[in-house]
Amino acid sequence: MSRADSPPSRRAFIGATGAVAATGLTAGCESTAPKPSRRPSPASPTQVSPTGRHQAGITLPQPAQPNLLAVVADLGDAVAVGPLLAELGQAVHTFTAGTDPRLLGLPPGDLTVTIGVGPRLVRMAGPSLPGAADLPRFSRERIAPQARGGDLLLQICASDPLLLPVVAAALLEQAGHRIRERWRQSGRRGPNIPVDEDISAPRNLLGFIDGIVGPHTAAEHQRHLWLAGPAPVVGGTIAVVRRMELDLPRFTALSVADQEAVFGRRRATGAPLSGGTAAWDPNLGAKTPDGRYLVPADAHVRRANPNVVGVGLMLRRSYSTDEPAPGLLFISFQNDIRTFTNTLARMDDADALLRFTTTTATATFLILPGFDQQHPLGAKMFH
Repeated sequence: MSRADSPPSRRAFIGATGAVAATGLTAGCESTAPKPSRRPSPASPTQVSPTGRHQAGITLPQPAQPNLLAVVADLGDAVAVGPLLAELGQAVHTFTAGTDPRLLGLPPGDLTVTIGVGPRLVRMAGPSLPGAADLPRFSRERIAPQARGGDLLLQICASDPLLLPVVAAALLEQAGHRIRERWRQSGRRGPNIPVDEDISAPRNLLGFIDGIVGPHTAAEHQRHLWLAGPAPVVGGTIAVVRRMELDLPRFTALSVADQEAVFGRRRATGAPLSGGTAAWDPNLGAKTPDGRYLVPADAHVRRANPNVVGVGLMLRRSYSTDEPAPGLLFISFQNDIRTFTNTLARMDDADALLRFTTTTATATFLILPGFDQQHPLGAKMFH
């Protein structure tokens, strides 16, 4: 076998780890071999400011980054909540600016860190504040005590997956013995698919476009997403975080038509079974000539429809997972917890999609209002 036909060297394989798509692998190592061409490096993601009226990582950036790590933790009983939150907010500022040596030289890119506090801490600040209520229990839950509830949420998102564990480790080190980690979950989003003008959404592990319905405009955000009062929570929102396992083998065994009946949408396009495009509202009254509903009575888009449930819209930034099992990390943001609880209560009754899910972790958090250098994170609630 000639040198030109010999297998690639170990050095060639190592050097190609991050550039195989751009450069290809060279079989030989002669000095006369043509040099591989290099495509320009993709532009670095645009930095997202952590400061302002609202925390980043909810409506910004848009579309959401492809990688997420959620860390849920508890605080010790004697911990001063205000100083801890202020420290974490300052650390977030240095991370996103790229000035913190704990980044280990990684550029921050579009890194965002979103911080929320659980019901126990909210009740300490004011028992009547939004976010003070624990989530009720629902069916199809298999949740260990350690994976139910929590005092603190760190939602870390970025295009670069290497940033997530690095930033999480630094934030936990910053908090030290004051917090104790409960559970964590990483996830990723698939490529974004255009749904409507300026609106896109990824597919989930079941093959369907996920997150079509929600508040998309600034006016809708103001109405359905951001808290308007009382004063300590203005600019914040309520988050629900639920980790679910998906029964992929059983769902995959269905025909495409049966899969579409579960969701009430076309798998390929996201369009409702009643017709139109993905951006159209489903016509829940539309029937076939023989009197059957085009959108089945137990279809997800019917059972979870906000107009039918009688609640507002929830903004979802959901991520697919593969550890500890294939599934979904469902994260919704809304300014009224009943938007979620009333919706899930109605889904619990007869939603075909829930037959393929098992919830293994659940929590709710008040996502604190935005902050800046003069107004530390959490200062309005915890003095």
